[in-house]
Amino acid sequence: MSEPQQHDVLLAEPRGFCAGVDRAIEIVERALLKFGAPIYVRHEIVHNTYVVNDLKAKGAIFIEDLADVPPGATLVFSAHGVSQAVRQEAHERGFSIFDATCPLVTKVHVEVAKLHKEGYQFIMIGHKGHPEVEGTMGQLSEGIFLVEDVGDVDRAPVTRPDKLAVVTQTTLSVDDAAEILAAVKRRFPLVKEPKQQDICYATQNRQDAVKVLSPQVDVVIVVGSPTSSNSNRLRELAERLGTPAHMVDAASDLQPEWFEGRTRVGLTAGASAPDILVQQVIARLREMGAVAVRKMDGVQETIRFPLPMGLGDKSMAEVAASRS
Repeated sequence: MSEPQQHDVLLAEPRGFCAGVDRAIEIVERALLKFGAPIYVRHEIVHNTYVVNDLKAKGAIFIEDLADVPPGATLVFSAHGVSQAVRQEAHERGFSIFDATCPLVTKVHVEVAKLHKEGYQFIMIGHKGHPEVEGTMGQLSEGIFLVEDVGDVDRAPVTRPDKLAVVTQTTLSVDDAAEILAAVKRRFPLVKEPKQQDICYATQNRQDAVKVLSPQVDVVIVVGSPTSSNSNRLRELAERLGTPAHMVDAASDLQPEWFEGRTRVGLTAGASAPDILVQQVIARLREMGAVAVRKMDGVQETIRFPLPMGLGDKSMAEVAASRS
């Protein structure tokens, strides 16, 4: 049996949880502590297998159809946001609702509602079928058109080019979104852009870190689940920059052949991947021959988002004590 390939590991900074993910998970955990299991969550609270399984073990039940939630139950909307139709149905069914929609996604929803009242149509740049896109598109019954690539821009059935605004899924590739936005502006020169770009600070920061990381290493490992949009974008970005990249949901996914002949390994994590998974990957990399782990310099994120009314007035310890 051959000796493990010796290599060094460079950790991207920042990586892992963002403020919106932290908030969403804490909402479910606080609801479980305050009201007891089960707590129902529409869609995966965030797109990470470990997080979802951990919350299931604590008593969260993840559903897609509100008909699966019993009357009077406590329901949490996921970080990705929901359509107006889902929101209306949840209220009509009488659930006790806590909204874990990321505030940066809510900002997009508010902008859409405001401009719609002023007569605007919308182009949304995003991935079809992603729950965030479905939630944002579902803020309106008509007049919002999805574009996934530059080719879609020419096919968008816009009838009010003089009253047109553009919004973006928050977890896209910054570079891809810029390319599509440029095509939108070429076809619709009067298009109204958001005051601040819709792609969130955490997505931007993690992609910027990979741009610095990739040229310094021989292979990039991204910790994240296959359903995580921002994690997939990190892997794609590293590969676009010429560095082989692999995404892993857990340390057990690591393959020895990925590191053959490669002495420098870059490691990052999507915004929905918890640090415990990063630490487990580091431990496995040490078993596979990592001799040094070094953290890259990078942006320090200090943003925190407030919790919904009814959950944010006590510490987690106080909430737990109140039920003991």
